Amino acid sequence: MLFPRRHAQLVFSVMMSIYMVTIMTAIITWVNTGLVEGFLSRWWRSIYIAWPIAFLLIKVGAPRLQVVVTKLLK
Repeated sequence: MLFPRRHAQLVFSVMMSIYMVTIMTAIITWVNTGLVEGFLSRWWRSIYIAWPIAFLLIKVGAPRLQVVVTKLLK
């Protein structure tokens, strides 16, 4: 195991935000500009801007959303 269990929420937040931001920014960049010259640099810039925002939203929001889902399922 690479990380202690106590870091599960942090590791989840990092992994989920990287996963979502990578895919979403690729699709949005492709839709907006096409697969033309400079695509990778525009995509990287989008990831660079979006990842910290996504990470913070997941870090703050995921625990609260888990509470809401638990209440909805009871």
